[in-house]
Amino acid sequence: MKLVIIIPAFNESTIIFKVLNSLPKKLEGVKSIKVLVVNDGSSDNTAQEAQRAKSHVINHLLNRGVGAATKTGIEFAKKQNADIVVTFDADGQHNPNDIQKIIDPIVKKRADLIIGSRFKKKQKIPLDRFLLNWFANFITLLLFGVASTDSQSGLRAFSKKAIKLINFKGERMDFSSEILLEAKRNKLKRVEVPIKAIYTPYSRKKGQKNINAFSIFIRFLVKFLG
Repeated sequence: MKLVIIIPAFNESTIIFKVLNSLPKKLEGVKSIKVLVVNDGSSDNTAQEAQRAKSHVINHLLNRGVGAATKTGIEFAKKQNADIVVTFDADGQHNPNDIQKIIDPIVKKRADLIIGSRFKKKQKIPLDRFLLNWFANFITLLLFGVASTDSQSGLRAFSKKAIKLINFKGERMDFSSEILLEAKRNKLKRVEVPIKAIYTPYSRKKGQKNINAFSIFIRFLVKFLG
């Protein structure tokens, strides 16, 4: 199986090299691994640091949002005839060892969309992040009828069938919930697996801002009423 790991990145030059070097070089059930960094309009040296780590890089001239960067990555993966696509945050929040856990259900043909959930098992989560995630999960359930313990997780795995059928339009963080809606519409088998969350002062600063929750809710409403 061919695996493409997509890493959307915006102004991550201080950490992207370390994150890329931490990714696994071999995984069970996978014959080849390609790492793609989608440099989403960064004004720093994110692209150069990614190239130094010998990753593929696609540049957006302007900052379009993590959803748009993910979509660019998925289009790249389709051209590479990828069997599995993994999305992975650039800020160091994810444990690279969890990649094997989220691709296993696809390798074993048990699921098409795997969400790495930070809330499947008990671990130390900052209160503001816990509340923000609860709010996003509630809105996703209310508007889309999809239940999730971690609708905004950046660590996911898609099968070839999933990347073919899922067609999200959101360019910002709302795309995460839209992916779940698309999986429901296309009757894709979805599972959640517990992952480790790594919160550092850097990842918290770079992560989704609490104030963005209202704007995300408005975009959800527009999609629902449209």
